[in-house]
Amino acid sequence: MLLRDESLVKTVKFNKFTYVGDPVNTVRIFNELEVDELLFLDITASKKRCDPNLKVLAEIANECFFPLGYGGGIRSLEDAKAVFGIGFEKIAVNSHTFENPSIITNIATHYGSQSVIASIDVKNSLFGKQTVHRGSGKINTKYNPVEWAKKLENLGAGEILLTSVDREGSWDGFDLELVKEVADAVSIPVIAQGGAGSISDISAVVKEANASAVALGSMVVFQKKGMGVLVNFPDVRELETALS
Repeated sequence: MLLRDESLVKTVKFNKFTYVGDPVNTVRIFNELEVDELLFLDITASKKRCDPNLKVLAEIANECFFPLGYGGGIRSLEDAKAVFGIGFEKIAVNSHTFENPSIITNIATHYGSQSVIASIDVKNSLFGKQTVHRGSGKINTKYNPVEWAKKLENLGAGEILLTSVDREGSWDGFDLELVKEVADAVSIPVIAQGGAGSISDISAVVKEANASAVALGSMVVFQKKGMGVLVNFPDVRELETALS
């Protein structure tokens, strides 16, 4: 779930966004649908160099009955402590790892590696070369995704959230080659994000690309591609069948 100020939105390739709704009301619906886990990413906090909006996060945590993660504006162990203190169980870090990589180690040392998600955004160049980007996909770091993932693992990250910027919000399926390259190079779980449009897409990225988990955005907030907002979640039996 993407937070923009105090509202939920959904982006396409990290650019154009659609208003989804109020985060607390959305959490109530996901409670009823028995969702496994929610990760909230504030897409403006790092860009504006704002602290996490603890007021909104507290409202979310008070309503939620399942594990929560948060990313956006985490620049220190103290920021992480504040979010963990509210009731969140995982912290996602992205932009600040380029300025201060030790933030991962600091959080992992204090709370355990399982509490740290290292977020990696990958974008294709005009010539097809894939590199890690930061700043909402605007800044090319020139890092190779595999090498960057290895570094983040060595720093202490417990999971990697791997996002294909070019596929995000597209409904066109995951970048299987990218996910497989990263998943095969590290020993920690890789969460595939960007492109999910069907149950078969979920099955493919797990079975063919070795993803340990899948992050869903558009699929769980819209009726289908090009249609209006409808908060939903795939049928558990369908998921079990697809992943068995």
